[in-house]
Amino acid sequence: MRHTLRCSYRRYRTHRRGRAALCALCAVVSPLLVPEPSAAVKTPEKLVRVSSEVLRLARETGRVRQRYEREARAAKEQKKQADRLAQQLRGRRVVSDVLREDAGAVARAQYRTGGFTATGSPALAEDPLELLELQERDMARRERLGRMLLASEGERRALMADSLSTTASWQALDADAARLRTEKRDLEGRLANARGELNGMAQAAVSSGHCVPVDVGDLQDGQSVADRRAEVSADGWTRPLVSYELTAGFGGSGVHWSGGHTGQDFAAPTGSPVRAVGAGTVISTGCGGPFGISVVVRHAGGWYSHYAHLAAPLAVPGHKVRAGEWIGLSGTTGNSTGPHLHFEIRTTPEFGSAVEPVGWLRKRGVRL
Repeated sequence: MRHTLRCSYRRYRTHRRGRAALCALCAVVSPLLVPEPSAAVKTPEKLVRVSSEVLRLARETGRVRQRYEREARAAKEQKKQADRLAQQLRGRRVVSDVLREDAGAVARAQYRTGGFTATGSPALAEDPLELLELQERDMARRERLGRMLLASEGERRALMADSLSTTASWQALDADAARLRTEKRDLEGRLANARGELNGMAQAAVSSGHCVPVDVGDLQDGQSVADRRAEVSADGWTRPLVSYELTAGFGGSGVHWSGGHTGQDFAAPTGSPVRAVGAGTVISTGCGGPFGISVVVRHAGGWYSHYAHLAAPLAVPGHKVRAGEWIGLSGTTGNSTGPHLHFEIRTTPEFGSAVEPVGWLRKRGVRL
């Protein structure tokens, strides 16, 4: 019995030493084996990064495009001015050449006739006064011709200086426009790639049923309060997008709408900021179905605005919004054939209570 207890004790101590050694090994190795964050944790961070990149590139591309268009217009105008000056310079050279030829003819005539070039021959003059009169007319003609030649040469030199300056200015503007055109194309390519990535992430979010709100506060803060107020009507309403093209209207028929189109479509590139048309509270966000990613805002007076086919929501239910505040990014999720915003005005939060939105906004001082 005592021998059995000693053997059991030895086995117990050996087991404890083995477990202690194993725990020590785990303590050393475990920091190296910490699992990376799951895809579910990393995806929101990536969505924020991609959304912010789309917004940043869209702004930068817009600025470069505006600069390029200004430089291209200025270069075109300078080119026209340079062409006009070149044409005037050619005309002035012709005049100067004619005047020089005339001066040469006068000099040759003076040599042949002994200093007289005016009409009438001094050999036939019988009166000294008549001879002096011929000489006076001849001198006046030579002086007038000299003045004309000097004036023509002065104008030609001035035109040449203007032409050289204008040509140099045009060439510099043209070079700047070419540089901006290259920069614009590069940005447009990067923006297209970022929009494609955002579309892919939006579709993946809808498929997983996990549409995470995106925080792009720093970029939205770049839109000044004065700009937001300038876009809002006196009644406190505004457009859901700043730049857009109206496409399918309310009540339209088509294979994508059973019973008629229930809103107004605004064609806009993926990632365009979608704005609350008026002050209110976000009451729901959708993540699938025909509308894809969507946001519903409740306004005073029992009205609701609905924003569908988004690439990402920017607000959560319960968030109070101002007119013009960003609440989503446009996309093409759900029953959509291309990037656009489907916008509705409703009398209830639910589908089926929509009213014609363009006239509704017009009555509140907003023209689309």
